Amino acid sequence: MVRGHGQKESEPPASDLFDAVKAAKSDMQSLVDEWLDSYKQDQDAGFLELVNFFIQSCGCKGTVTQEMFRKMSNSEIIRHLTEQFNEDSGDYPLTAPGPSWKKFQGSFCEFVRTLVFRCQYGLLYDGFPMDNLISLLTGLSDSQVRAFRHTSTLAAMTLMTSLVRVALQLSVHKDYNHRQYEAERSKGPGQRAPERLESLLEKRKELQEHQEEIEGMMNALFRGVFVHRYRDVLPEIRAICIEEIGCWMQSYSTSFLTDSYLKYIGWTLHDKHREVRLKCLKALKGLYSNQDLTARLELFTSRFKDRMVSMVMDREYDVAVEAVKLLTVILKNMEGVLTDADCESVYPVVYASNRALASAAGEFLYWKLFYPECETRTVDGKEQRQSPRSQRTFFRLLLSFFVESELHDHAAYLVDSLWDCAGSQLKNWESLTSLLLEKDQNLGDVQESTLIEILVSSVQQASEGHPPVGRVTGRKGLTPKERKIQANDKVKLTEHLIPLLPQLLAKFSADAEKVAPLLQLLNYFDLNIYCTRRLEKHLELFLQQLQEVVVKHAEPAVLEAGAHALYLLCNPEFTFFSRVDFARSQLVDLLTDRFQQELEELLQSSFLDEDEVYSLAATLKRLSAFYNAHDLTRWELYEPCYRLLRKAVDTGEVPHQVMLPALTLVYFSILWTLTHVSGSGASQPLSPQKQLMSLKGRMVAFCELCQSCLSDVAPEIQEQAFVLLSDLLLIFSPQMIVGGRDFLRPLVFFPEATLQSELASFLMDHVFIQPGELGSGHSQEDHLKIEQLHQRRRLLAGFCKLLIYGVLELDAASDVFKHYNKFYNDYGDIIKETLTRARQIDRSHCSRILLLSLKQLYTELLQEQGPEGLNELPAFIEMRDLARRFALSFGPQQLQNRDLVVMLHKEGIKFSLSELPAAGSSGQPPNLAFLELLSEFSPRLFHQDKQLLLSYLEKCLQDVSQAPGHPWGPVTTYCHSLSPMENTAEASLQGYPRSKKRRIEGPSRRHREDISSSQEESLQLTSMPPTPTLTSTAVKTRQPLGGLEEMEEEGGSESEFTQGQPLSGTQRSEFSSPHHFRIPLNPPGPDLGNQLTRLSLMEEDEEELEIQHESSEEWQYTNKHSSPSEHGLDLLDSTELNIEDF
Repeated sequence: MVRGHGQKESEPPASDLFDAVKAAKSDMQSLVDEWLDSYKQDQDAGFLELVNFFIQSCGCKGTVTQEMFRKMSNSEIIRHLTEQFNEDSGDYPLTAPGPSWKKFQGSFCEFVRTLVFRCQYGLLYDGFPMDNLISLLTGLSDSQVRAFRHTSTLAAMTLMTSLVRVALQLSVHKDYNHRQYEAERSKGPGQRAPERLESLLEKRKELQEHQEEIEGMMNALFRGVFVHRYRDVLPEIRAICIEEIGCWMQSYSTSFLTDSYLKYIGWTLHDKHREVRLKCLKALKGLYSNQDLTARLELFTSRFKDRMVSMVMDREYDVAVEAVKLLTVILKNMEGVLTDADCESVYPVVYASNRALASAAGEFLYWKLFYPECETRTVDGKEQRQSPRSQRTFFRLLLSFFVESELHDHAAYLVDSLWDCAGSQLKNWESLTSLLLEKDQNLGDVQESTLIEILVSSVQQASEGHPPVGRVTGRKGLTPKERKIQANDKVKLTEHLIPLLPQLLAKFSADAEKVAPLLQLLNYFDLNIYCTRRLEKHLELFLQQLQEVVVKHAEPAVLEAGAHALYLLCNPEFTFFSRVDFARSQLVDLLTDRFQQELEELLQSSFLDEDEVYSLAATLKRLSAFYNAHDLTRWELYEPCYRLLRKAVDTGEVPHQVMLPALTLVYFSILWTLTHVSGSGASQPLSPQKQLMSLKGRMVAFCELCQSCLSDVAPEIQEQAFVLLSDLLLIFSPQMIVGGRDFLRPLVFFPEATLQSELASFLMDHVFIQPGELGSGHSQEDHLKIEQLHQRRRLLAGFCKLLIYGVLELDAASDVFKHYNKFYNDYGDIIKETLTRARQIDRSHCSRILLLSLKQLYTELLQEQGPEGLNELPAFIEMRDLARRFALSFGPQQLQNRDLVVMLHKEGIKFSLSELPAAGSSGQPPNLAFLELLSEFSPRLFHQDKQLLLSYLEKCLQDVSQAPGHPWGPVTTYCHSLSPMENTAEASLQGYPRSKKRRIEGPSRRHREDISSSQEESLQLTSMPPTPTLTSTAVKTRQPLGGLEEMEEEGGSESEFTQGQPLSGTQRSEFSSPHHFRIPLNPPGPDLGNQLTRLSLMEEDEEELEIQHESSEEWQYTNKHSSPSEHGLDLLDSTELNIEDF
């Protein structure tokens, strides 16, 4: 394996050590023993092999020969190796990807540790190998080559850790020797053995010498490597240093656990890199976990405690988790160190969205507040069951913390945070329910509500095993053991709560806030236990309480919870289904009879008092909630509700609180009827035709009712009608026959134009309104504004779905798109998604809608303000911003959108000149300022398209009879956006602005005009942009483009770019971007392609995008008459693209 003693000096050392460590298959101890045998045979060759092992581990292909080792110093050897270092790739063994290098670092460290371990009784104190190795590693750790520095620092710190273990063993041996010596000396003169005393003294002297040598090596490594590398620029090196010094302090605390060493960890707590801060916290946690060491950490704690507390709010979750765990250890082992203010910095974290962080904070909270009062006593190593009094104390403390801290509104997140450390207490449902049911507990209303929420949250957590909504776990599923525990907990909670749930409902039946969560408990029960445990009597009691609750309350939350609970029990597979179905029929009969009676009174009487109105509205709400979860078709509620709504629309005498649930009832009736028809239509093709026509009639009649309600006085009636209309129109759209349901074709309904316009008008009046500014978000007024915003977003989403699914004409999207910029913060995501879907449906039509939106806004502003000074108004500036956002929505596919953008410009030019000024007036056309909006789309044009549009604009301007004496401002602005030149030199024909003449050789203006005149009538753009004729790859010297900023500000011509100095990489990349031209032949090399692909990712930044497109206008278009000499700029020169420019 290793070289023999007679190997030639000129031959480089073998790489067997490196290959064996890389493979990580052989026993490390035998590998070191073989090297030791080789070293004993030939010390120089053996040590040289070890040196070359470390050099190869750095990724260096160079080797150290015997001649180099004898004649050159360490610094010269390192300089020589640096020159031979292969820097083609930034990877080296410690960072190289791939499975072969995955275990290299662990194997490398294991080799160093084993080397020290096998040498600790002899070779370690030889002087030659270790001193020279430490000297070499110290020199390499100071190298500018990252691979040398990283690998040698890892080796030096691992070597240091191994030496610390050896020093610790020497210290133990010295103590043992000292005790032996003292014991021998304390013997009487007759029993004392002088030879043994002498041998013990010699052994002590030997141990002392060895310890001094080890301390000298450690001191050299610490001062030569650690002191310089703990603040290295590379975070991996800093992390290695901090991790190892933490090991030294834990294993050999007598020497290293001093303030002179602790300060390095304290300083590094402020490191900007996540991994380094994490290593600091883990090292400190190991120190604070040992109670024997805490007394020596007091000064450090007082100096750096504030920093450790502040790291609870670290932006990296894993660092924050470790900081909370560290504070928990300090709380356990150092009493009184953390003040109340320090603890209050941790308390809010129990409501964090990251579950690991919240769980760590929950453990801190448990040890701070709950453990001292609710300590679980252990007897003979086993935890004793807590007394009922201790359990109640736990829940009272939990209540007190949640209510008094006022940090959050939902106790479910607190329960989840405490679940890992206090799950057994939280699953003590006996104590929870006894607290709720006992009369003498003196709990306040808020405390009772909170305790019920804690009960429901703990039941949900035990039954489902996942955290509340919005809290991230990172876990994919439960282990088999966790699933078994979850199943057992579900059975236990069901058996305990089934008998008590009717009692809880009976006690809190008058309070809607408490009854609703109690009814939700049924979601987490194993309902089969009603049958298997013979608990039907408790089911009867529950059904009685449920009926009382439904009859007593009209709050939506209570009614929805009750209807869903009854739905869970109405499963035909349960043996008690008939009993539950009978109870449901009784309840619905009761509500229906009451509704029929109250309805007749309303229809016959011209006046109802408040109590009668409230009673009717409450009955309708109850029926509506149950119709949502249960099929109530056989009670035939459609006709009476329709009569009620018809009277409301015709006379306006029906109160609004009655109309709202009546609308919902009719809506559910139609949906349940559709469900029956859909299920039976395929099997019975004849009979459903009558049902289909009846359903279609009901649906159309209801849509007419809702359309009439859109103009109601009450906004809540309007919004409800709009929501129901949106849903029904979507359900009965052409999508309903997809999937083999063609028999439902007669039900397809298309809204009339009047209904479409009313829906759009409702949107303008109720959605696109300017709300007030939100405050801090904590006041009641702010909460109300947020709820209103959510409601408006729901309304807009319903309208946009009608557009996307073809229910409404796509042109109606202009009413939405024109508010894209103004309401971007409120509805930007919805409108952007609608715009994307509309473009997927029809790209050309979508582009026309964008233009239509701008036309509508412009016309509205023109009618309000008049044509004078229009482009200086704030509303017009907002329109320009909207046009810019529309232009950005086309994305980077310039060639794909080429015809669409040209069409948009052409239609925009027609609109701007569609109305002429009054006869005899010298003013400009009223719509002419629209050209300024159109100029925002100019960066999306190809160069040749700009020339054609300039010619088209000139022709359109010739038809204007009134010619101003000077160019119109909007025309000049638009021409400037189409011009290849940056300055606005005016070249006019008969007083009209037109395209500017270039100052380089090229086709004559007359010839260009001939080309333009042949194409201006029909801009059919089916050809690709021609390939530039020059594709030079010559290496050019990069020169700075001096004065570029001044030229961009003052407006330089294109010739100043093409005939001036060479462009830098960034500037040339803007010209070479694939967004601005496509080359069908001679594609560039892979390097250029990769870098141009990176350029495509820069489209998100609007300002950079705008600059990029402005620059793209300046590359010269070479038509079929141009010669290669006309190109002042090589478009495909890839040599000046540098990745550092990006």
